Amino acid sequence: MNTSTQTLEYDVVIIGAGFAGVCQARHLLLKIPNIRVAIVDSRPEEPKRTDHRLGESTVEIAAMFLFRELGLQEYMIENHTPKSGLNFHWPKNPNKTESMSDYYTTWVNRQLHLPSFHINRAKFDRDVLEMNKQMGATYYSGRVLDVELAPKDAIKTIKVKTSGEYLELKAKHIIDAAGRKFIIGRKTDNLIFDKKELYGIDTGSAWVWVRNVDRKIFDNGLHGNETLASRYYATNHWMGTGHWLWMIPLDKDTMDLSVGVVHHNDAISASQVNTEEKFYAFLKANHNVLYQLLKSGEHLEFHYLPRLAHRSKTILSDDNWYVIGDAACIFDALYSLGSTMIAMAVESVTEVISAKLAGESDAEEKRVAYNNFNLLFQRNVNLLVSNHPKQLGNASVMSWRVYSDPMWWFGVLVPMYIGKWHLDLKFISMATDVVEENMNFFLDVYKQLNELAEKGANIGFMDQLRADQLIGHYYTGKLFDKHFLENAKLEPRRTNVFTGIKATAFYTAAWYTKLQWKAFGLKGLLAPRSLYHIFRFLILSRKLAIADLIFRFQTRNLPYNSHVAKLRQEFKSYQYQPELPNWHEEVKAEVDKRVIEMVR
Repeated sequence: MNTSTQTLEYDVVIIGAGFAGVCQARHLLLKIPNIRVAIVDSRPEEPKRTDHRLGESTVEIAAMFLFRELGLQEYMIENHTPKSGLNFHWPKNPNKTESMSDYYTTWVNRQLHLPSFHINRAKFDRDVLEMNKQMGATYYSGRVLDVELAPKDAIKTIKVKTSGEYLELKAKHIIDAAGRKFIIGRKTDNLIFDKKELYGIDTGSAWVWVRNVDRKIFDNGLHGNETLASRYYATNHWMGTGHWLWMIPLDKDTMDLSVGVVHHNDAISASQVNTEEKFYAFLKANHNVLYQLLKSGEHLEFHYLPRLAHRSKTILSDDNWYVIGDAACIFDALYSLGSTMIAMAVESVTEVISAKLAGESDAEEKRVAYNNFNLLFQRNVNLLVSNHPKQLGNASVMSWRVYSDPMWWFGVLVPMYIGKWHLDLKFISMATDVVEENMNFFLDVYKQLNELAEKGANIGFMDQLRADQLIGHYYTGKLFDKHFLENAKLEPRRTNVFTGIKATAFYTAAWYTKLQWKAFGLKGLLAPRSLYHIFRFLILSRKLAIADLIFRFQTRNLPYNSHVAKLRQEFKSYQYQPELPNWHEEVKAEVDKRVIEMVR
């Protein structure tokens, strides 16, 4: 081996070629012309054995990121399995789980507005890495020995050992996307593992990869009067005391499944599920139908992760280092929000790097705003999956959470992302105050739901997919800027996020009112704390009604979509021309020419 060190310079070095790393690299290459990007990962480009990674279940924002930002529409359709939303299953009797009829279930009953996918991570990471190389990125298969994080705009150094030499990669910007290696996180004391600072989350996870299952054990596909969507190609969740399980279909030909459990250590200890034998025994006892499904196929791999949750103090540093993906945070994959946090962070990182490389005067202002936004989003996802140990297995209590959590997703976050409001400095400053106050609300609600779960209360069963649970035929997937998808209001700041916040605040008040009445009666509904929350959301809805009107007035003369407007303008000079081009005379002349040449 050559012991001399080779020094190479780049604009950006990305550590890690997993999902976060390859997405960040492609985004930089697409958005910043002539940028010099290097990617470092210890995994060989051609692995010697099959690489079965966990798998990824995207939701709407992550899917739009792959489509709009990375241009991977055809690639996703042709290479990964479609997703039909989220299904949730609770045993009617924990001691009887032989078939799906033994569960209370919220089934996806239709295709939702926006497409999403399950991702075969090994294939995706490998394919997009190859795309990045073809676009000009340099890939180094090697182990990172050390990073020297010089302050501010000073050049940083990444020391790498490959199979043939030592390298020093120099760059102004370093991105840690190397997952749980925490290369920058440990170097900078940037990580938080204490469950007290993670809203109490203390989880582990076991999972298996299985091939050629008999899916009829789970579902025969015959539900014409109940659904227009596939139950198998949804992300299915099996719920139980102190745990939940996922089932993600990753290959249409080989019927590969990723199936795993997230368990809360104060309810289920690691020693109960941390081996293949223990995991299958756990399934057989608690979700026998899922056990039968897995046993019908070929077992390929088992993995166990004893500690799942952590977060970061900083995501976009003023010293030009950045952490994304699992290197930044992970809590609990119940709502499949990991790839959405990656999408938000990737776009923020690209905006800041682009501004700094161009010497823009507001580059530091952007960094501060985007760092704060991503940290706040991180905390919200953390809160969203907190207080689960006592609630997950209670079908009544948990169904209220599964209903309420998507309300803000579809009403606020999806239109915010479509309109690129998360990159608007003024908007994210305003939104921070709303989000902070809502966090206190949900802490109150989760405390109440814990009390109800401890009592074993039955407060009814909420189904987030149906339009008969709240007033006005509301359902959680409703989009309030009417026709913005049909009219392609997809350009920055064209989707009316204010009308979404206005409506979502109102329906949150309606949901909370119904919860207080069902759970605590008139006394609970009229309690000062209940009235405070109800009127606060109604007042917020009123305030946003004004913001909604202002936005409508300011955009009244703007086209929904500038491309469509241009097309319509061009069409004003259109004249129908019935004559076809004289192509047959050209063909005849070409044939005559060949005949003459043959005769000669």
